Amino acid sequence: MQHNFHIVTTVEPLAMNITESLLHALKAHGATRIFGIPGDFALPFFRIIEESAILPLHTLSHEPGVGFAADAAARINCALGVAAVTYGAGALNMVNAVASAYAEKSPLVVLSGGPGKGEARSGLLLHHQAKTLDSQRQIFEQITCDQVRLDDAERAPADIARVLANCMRQSRPVYIELPRDMVGVECLTVPALPTPVVDTDKLDACVNEILGHLAKAAAPVLMAGVEVRRFGLEDKVAELSRRLGLPVVTTFMGRGLLTEADAPLVGTYMGVAGLPEVTQLVESSDALFMLGVIVCDTNFAVSEKTIDMRKTILAFDSQLTIGYHTYAKVSLTALVDHMLKRVNATEKHFSVTRQVFPRGLVADSATIAPNDIATAVNDLMTEHGRMPIASDVGDCLFTAMDIEHTALVGPGYYATMGFGVPAGLGLQAETGQRPLILVGDGAFQMTGWELGNCARYGWDPIVLVFNNASWEMLRTFQPESKFTDLDEWGFAHMAAGMGGAGVRVRTRAELKAALDHAIATRGQFQLIEIMIPRGVLSEALQRFVAGVKRLNAK
Repeated sequence: MQHNFHIVTTVEPLAMNITESLLHALKAHGATRIFGIPGDFALPFFRIIEESAILPLHTLSHEPGVGFAADAAARINCALGVAAVTYGAGALNMVNAVASAYAEKSPLVVLSGGPGKGEARSGLLLHHQAKTLDSQRQIFEQITCDQVRLDDAERAPADIARVLANCMRQSRPVYIELPRDMVGVECLTVPALPTPVVDTDKLDACVNEILGHLAKAAAPVLMAGVEVRRFGLEDKVAELSRRLGLPVVTTFMGRGLLTEADAPLVGTYMGVAGLPEVTQLVESSDALFMLGVIVCDTNFAVSEKTIDMRKTILAFDSQLTIGYHTYAKVSLTALVDHMLKRVNATEKHFSVTRQVFPRGLVADSATIAPNDIATAVNDLMTEHGRMPIASDVGDCLFTAMDIEHTALVGPGYYATMGFGVPAGLGLQAETGQRPLILVGDGAFQMTGWELGNCARYGWDPIVLVFNNASWEMLRTFQPESKFTDLDEWGFAHMAAGMGGAGVRVRTRAELKAALDHAIATRGQFQLIEIMIPRGVLSEALQRFVAGVKRLNAK
């Protein structure tokens, strides 16, 4: 699905209030709902959100969860996610979630209430104020690509149009502050922006150089990264890979890409932590064609052999770099479209050895390891169909690498804890599909309580809590420390109080039975608390830790 921000039209009345004008613009740009938590500075615009019903509102329990849920909705829908909060205590509580969205290029719109113009002139310090009344906006300047305070009704439509267009074009968060005495002020509709001019001469030069580079290569490979999903290009990139005759890999961050597309997908590149054949394919390539790839440590720091970036082609962040040569202001969408116009089907053929995922769980009395969870999930989806997955960071995310390719959201680069549960709620709200949530016990302590909101909205995810009574991934890097140990909180027993059902399992037989029951039971969330002995890691995380230690030792 492509972003169509440049052809937005509206049939709404010319005059409405600022909040209604903003809501219609959000909807026209692809937003389908708002996640939020009200507060006194936000009450006026929350009332208009509720009464106008332009976009449905889902309230959660803590602002980080609001940000993660809206972020996940944006990621899965390739469109705007919207998080609405109050000034100060609300918005500043959401900084980490917005920073994650910025780092991982998710088009999140932050709507914050704000002090009215009269309050700002009173001379009094206002509650929720930090250093100055403008401190909040200054903080968000560091983690958003555009910002506006809607304190001028005449200028507001143009400001909203600019900010939302930047959110879509850059696929990064933006910040919109609504002073509480402005939300009902009359305002015109948000105008449609003109179609961005495409420099076809520059695109021709780009494509010529790319094709020349690929033609000279002995072992070219196409690597797909997160921008391919953010800009709705999966089908087009799959078609391009077929025409070019290139094998395709995804990055660790891009896991879940191309699951619905007919691409020659080999697997996920994870360096020393990944499959040897995929690592060899990528690291021996003399023309690694990277589309939308974030060049970050989680994607490349664990390379077995350092990748020579001078031999790569990188299209990312509206820039194309081939060796030492850089083309500025080249959008990924325009580049892919232009390549498809220029490239016909190739006669080059290659055999693709696809990853073999573990199946056939032995349902016995043995204790459970993370790889058993991956096997059990693969069995479940083989029988009942694929489910979208929201994963937290840690061994649950590495375990997801051994689960059959399916839609997946997770903080693979920014690596914040607490993402998994609220992201799963965002997935179900946005897609209507029942998600699978993978989360560690440490992360569940942070945001797992958002499950208490499921009953209100009819959400019923299946939640797998990896409980090893430890921040286990941290412990693996510093095993001598005791502060990574956690108590057993008994999460399964808490599920009923939050409106769901929970069960604790210790053996593979119990795990299979719990999953079978969960998939057959609809209407309330199903929490499976999986007890894993401390020190037992997934095979992928074991390889990752060993590789990092080996590389650090060098």
